[in-house]
Amino acid sequence: MPNPKHKISKQRRDKRRTHYKAEAPTLGVDQTTNETHLLHRAHESEGKLYYRGKVVMELKK
Repeated sequence: MPNPKHKISKQRRDKRRTHYKAEAPTLGVDQTTNETHLLHRAHESEGKLYYRGKVVMELKK
């Protein structure tokens, strides 16, 4: 395996990594509860667990 001849400086390494940025998560609005939630994730509303506008589970409190 070939190795680098010279150490790559922190500045050069960081310049290369400037394109790796965190993206904001995509949010959606539920059709039945009108609540904002992460897409493709179940979310809780009024003691019930919803997924794609349907009740999946009733949560105990």
